[in-house]
Amino acid sequence: MMDSIKFDEKGLVTAVVQDANTKEVLTVAYMNKESLEKTIESGETWFFSRSRQELWHKGATSGYTQKVVSIKADCDGDALVVEVIPAGPACHNGTTSCFTEIIQQNAKVGSVEILSKLTNVIAKREQEMPEGAYTTYLFDKGIDKICKKVGEEATEVVIGAKNRDTEEVKWEAADLIYHLLVLLQEQKVSVYDVLHVLEKRHEEK
Repeated sequence: MMDSIKFDEKGLVTAVVQDANTKEVLTVAYMNKESLEKTIESGETWFFSRSRQELWHKGATSGYTQKVVSIKADCDGDALVVEVIPAGPACHNGTTSCFTEIIQQNAKVGSVEILSKLTNVIAKREQEMPEGAYTTYLFDKGIDKICKKVGEEATEVVIGAKNRDTEEVKWEAADLIYHLLVLLQEQKVSVYDVLHVLEKRHEEK
């Protein structure tokens, strides 16, 4: 792999760090040959600081390390995408990502990123059980109620589809996905494990 990387005149290559589960871009940093080797050997991200002119291990001070899942090089070999599972915020400001939205000219479209956000909210609801929250109500009623809701919403999706009502299908499918995520949380099954099963099935076809 190292032979295929084209380091610039300063011995650096751009590294785009991405959450392996949500695909959100967490930060953009730089690696030299030594930091890339340390990243591969340790399984955690190491970078080269251009301002301090030294290597730095992400999370060495904060504890917010990044477990490396994969490293990809672009077709020219002069940029890397490092997929990680973060142990905490990527940004020194305490935010998940170093990137914040500064302009949005077009209407927002749906993104699979909402699955991660919703999964986190559902897990927090189960832990804290805030009064008045619908998710709290479902966890309080237990598995029978949750299973019943999944069945009801699945039936509503089928009815909408049979009626050729795309709006109904859209809304009922959203309800089904939400209740399915609640069921997965109750069963302690990670949605990412489910996605991994889909990926494996796709690779086998």
